[in-house]
Amino acid sequence: MTAVEPPRTRARGRRITFYVALAAFAQESTWNFYDAQVPPLLREHLSSAALIGLLMGMDNILGIVIQPWMGNRSDNTRTRWGRRIPYLAVGMPVAALLFATIPLASTLPVLIALMFAYTLVANSFKPVGDSLLPDFIRPERRSRANAVVKIAISLTVIVSALISTFLVDSHPVLSFWIPSALMLGCAAVLVLRVRDNTSPAYEAAVAEERRPDAGDSARMREVLRDIAVDPDRGRVLVILVIFLFGCAWFSSRSLITTYGMETLGLSRGDAGGLTLLSGVAYLLAAFPLALLSERVGRLRVMAFGMALFAVSLVAGTLVHTETGTVVALCAGAAGAAGFAINGAVVLWNMAPSSRVLGTYTGLYTVGWMSGGFVGPAVVGGVVDLTGWRFMLVDTAVLAALAVVVALRIQASRRDGATL
Repeated sequence: MTAVEPPRTRARGRRITFYVALAAFAQESTWNFYDAQVPPLLREHLSSAALIGLLMGMDNILGIVIQPWMGNRSDNTRTRWGRRIPYLAVGMPVAALLFATIPLASTLPVLIALMFAYTLVANSFKPVGDSLLPDFIRPERRSRANAVVKIAISLTVIVSALISTFLVDSHPVLSFWIPSALMLGCAAVLVLRVRDNTSPAYEAAVAEERRPDAGDSARMREVLRDIAVDPDRGRVLVILVIFLFGCAWFSSRSLITTYGMETLGLSRGDAGGLTLLSGVAYLLAAFPLALLSERVGRLRVMAFGMALFAVSLVAGTLVHTETGTVVALCAGAAGAAGFAINGAVVLWNMAPSSRVLGTYTGLYTVGWMSGGFVGPAVVGGVVDLTGWRFMLVDTAVLAALAVVVALRIQASRRDGATL
């Protein structure tokens, strides 16, 4: 029987969940607007959807390299502020200032250089902030805590859509400054209020390091070796699911503004606002799905959510109107929440030690960002061949493949509900 948490422990968990959600809100306030409004900036210089998709995937290839390394580096950092906060105190303000300069680029080379600089810095601290959650929250409660974080992220989708709808067409530069200001404000609160050297995971990691047989198991090479030689391929297959759904999700977000302009005849601002209500749907679905995940299993809820996402995009293609697209995106976002609240949690709960939680956050990133790099380029290439009309269907195929792999994992694990 699960032990009852003392009131002080519950209160601390809620407080830390709020601060972790604030960190996620700070990060995603710029990332979501980046995905929605940088493609139209690139379209002013380029005509190929595949090339635009490739450039939009640049941040993801950087994430594949940088995020696992930074997650592992923070795992092995020891300061009086903890192992995560020092990186956030530096990285978040720098990323906010770089993001504010993106709309000021007047040529394609300058625009690409600013995109590179922003994504380099933002990728450096992203796994560090994400790892605060498993540092403080025990495994059986991580889905509901992660749901709160995802709700915060869904609010940034709404903020991005509102800025797109009301400001982009008339104040294109100011519209980038607002997410930057949000990041600066949230970063200040986080750095002043959180010290992760008191987290259970930090304390457990320090205690484990004092054991004579601790060794170098927290180093990146040893973490990868442990996964590679494990006869249970569960962790590898989970990363594959993350990759495939990442392909689908990033394609739907990176290309949706241009899709609305090309096929529905919308202005740039109105097309950017297509995702507004889907953010609300995501918000409403996240916490109930987290509770359901704890009852029936995280892998099952992930598979159901991804299937709903795929079916919704196909339906959006069949009902080819602005309203139909908005409804499809809402249903798809609700389904995507089933994946989003559980994907990283499954990997965290598979980690053999609290010493490597940041590294496993980075491994999640390897799958997610690889999908973000490959997906928009692949879907954009298919669009170049078949036209924008079927972009949502092209994206749905990738999500369907993720469902197949998730069901394969579930079928091979009797303990899938405990992940």
